[in-house]
Amino acid sequence: MRRLTLGIALSVALLGCADKDQPPAKAEKKAGADVAAGKAFAERECKGCHGLDGRGAAPAIPNLAAQRENYLVAALKAYKEGKRTHAALKEIAGHMSEADARNLAAYYAGLPPVAAASGKDTQPYSPYENGRKLAAACTKCHNEDGNSTTPGIPGLAGQQPRYLVVAIQEYLNKERKAAPMHALLPGLKKLDMENLALYFASQAPAVRAAPSAGDPAAGEPLSAVCGGCHGSHGVSTDTVTPSLAGQDAKYLVDAIKAYRKTRKRENMRLYVTGLGEKDIANIAAFYAVQKSRAAEKGQTIVQDLTEKCERCHGATADSTTMAVPRIRGQDRDYLIMALRAYRDDKRESSTMHKMSLPYGDAIIESIASFYAGQPAK
Repeated sequence: MRRLTLGIALSVALLGCADKDQPPAKAEKKAGADVAAGKAFAERECKGCHGLDGRGAAPAIPNLAAQRENYLVAALKAYKEGKRTHAALKEIAGHMSEADARNLAAYYAGLPPVAAASGKDTQPYSPYENGRKLAAACTKCHNEDGNSTTPGIPGLAGQQPRYLVVAIQEYLNKERKAAPMHALLPGLKKLDMENLALYFASQAPAVRAAPSAGDPAAGEPLSAVCGGCHGSHGVSTDTVTPSLAGQDAKYLVDAIKAYRKTRKRENMRLYVTGLGEKDIANIAAFYAVQKSRAAEKGQTIVQDLTEKCERCHGATADSTTMAVPRIRGQDRDYLIMALRAYRDDKRESSTMHKMSLPYGDAIIESIASFYAGQPAK
């Protein structure tokens, strides 16, 4: 799940919307496909969900009008082969011939685009800005930017986002020692946790002075084992593994000791059990003075991600070699469902799985909101 979310101002310019009361564009015979036969198939099997105008009949049902023909053929094949899971579509695709699939795809691809109903009222969704608002409740202990200055209070600035979500959940499940501020946590929804984590992950960690207890130089060789998970000098590159660099020394001491009894991480428990009090203080001192960095760029993450998406899904992208769908103006709920399916490996596409795997629901929802609000074309 790397990088949590989102939003960019959306404007809805509904280009080429098909009037439901008007017949679809005149069918034309295409090379290798019989559009009239495709329309007849749609009349029998598809109009209940996708309409004859290619508009999804309900949320989470995709619009097919003006979709790329080769993508539609590939999607039908994936349902037929069980690479995508949908009981009704698997049954329909199962009794389709290759000619049926080509004809149906040609029919829907030849229709004028329609605007997603979910796109009309789609509002920009920014996990970073939402996280910033939520962070106001954390400032008393962690400071506005997550750089805590009170001994024993962990710094959140620059921390890995998935780790922060896991940490919040562990406090909620009483797997970590409670603190006064944690009374606010039960009111957080999953998206709130991701938004909050993205905000703090995007803040620049401050450089800490050497603590009064512990010897950083003596702690460096003791940290060798830690580097395998927490990265060189404590700067993690894994979203679920915390960075230790620049962390409050007292908090690190308390956390290391907690792994002996209350925190459930077997690998951590095995290593820290053999450490003496002086060793723990030295390790904490070493990591406290290391320079860290922000784990995310939440301020621009949606723009950065959509720019990557445009390479394949944009209007100028070459769709002749890859079966890539048009996603501008697509139903928001469908886009969320599809991105989650790729992320969770429930829909086959090694490229999409790798791209969506790091992201939580907050980022997925922001990307879906962005594209649902774009003009369909």
